[in-house]
Amino acid sequence: MLLVFFLKGVAIGLIIAVPVGPVGVMCVRRTIFQGRLAGFVSGLGAATADAVFGIIAGFGLTVVADWLFGYESWLRAAGGCYLVYVGGSALASEPPAKRPSQPDPETLFRDYASTFGLTLINPVTIVAFLGIFAAVGLSGEEATLGRAAILVLGVWIGSLLWWSGLSFGIGLFGGSFGRRHLAWINRGSGGILLATGAVLLATFVAGHMH
Repeated sequence: MLLVFFLKGVAIGLIIAVPVGPVGVMCVRRTIFQGRLAGFVSGLGAATADAVFGIIAGFGLTVVADWLFGYESWLRAAGGCYLVYVGGSALASEPPAKRPSQPDPETLFRDYASTFGLTLINPVTIVAFLGIFAAVGLSGEEATLGRAAILVLGVWIGSLLWWSGLSFGIGLFGGSFGRRHLAWINRGSGGILLATGAVLLATFVAGHMH
């Protein structure tokens, strides 16, 4: 029975992680320009944040959920500022001529922390987890701490599988991109991140004008 909950968790983690958003764009961008390790670590940050949402939903941590929802607009504003900075910096710079041989630990930590934080700015994911967990049977007498823990572990593994596959899959083709392709990827990804950040900031401003 626990194995079933684990496999359900893996499937949930994959479903939650697959939609492409700014975090996905950032992981792809880092994989291409910094290497597969940078992309993987960035994905690990996103997977960890998904697991945090799963823990909040699975263990009924309403205090934490209420805190996140209470500061949701400010979290989105912070995420918007970061995306505008990253996107603007990308558009204002040329892509590196070659990827670094090995990212340093400080850079990898920043990669992890940034995607972890960006994933957390969307606490509505907790509501999605609550609905999905109830749908797969984690409710009533079935909602034991052990089953919740196994389900959340599966979520983390499933999310990590997606980000690992994405970063290593794209990394296989990273060396085949020419200078012109890299320039377009740099502009395209930077433009997406900048636009996403601008929308988040605009939403924040509009929400505080009432």
